[in-house]
Amino acid sequence: MSDDTPSLRGPLAPEDVTSDSPFTLPGFFDALAEGTLYGAVCEDCGNAMVPPRPACYGCGSRSVVAEEQPREGRVVSYTEVRTAPPAFAERAPYTVAVVELASGARLTGRVDADYESVSIDAPVELVVREPSAEEQKAALSYEEGWPVHEFELR
Repeated sequence: MSDDTPSLRGPLAPEDVTSDSPFTLPGFFDALAEGTLYGAVCEDCGNAMVPPRPACYGCGSRSVVAEEQPREGRVVSYTEVRTAPPAFAERAPYTVAVVELASGARLTGRVDADYESVSIDAPVELVVREPSAEEQKAALSYEEGWPVHEFELR
């Protein structure tokens, strides 16, 4: 690994956690924009976490490795957002779900389907797209340019 390549294996030293590291949100979203969904996998207990974290929240180990994650999963929980933040008020109501990916990692995101069409255990696939002008305007300064991830029913 070259000196300018972010480390994909923990434990991480402070100098390894740079903005391009997949263990940070900017690094995670940069990789997602390039087509890679990273998760951290604990080498001690096997727990998978998306977005990656530098330590396992299952067992506390810092022995983690960033690995590409599957985009397919199943809905484990979902809700309908009726009172949206002001920037997204015109989109309400919309569906948000917690999805368990095939690796066991869980990720929250919008579902591109009406609430009535979603169910527990429904198969979904993660899609990534560029943010709309409306989404860019609502983004915090450090989120500008981050891709949007959503789930589509399969």
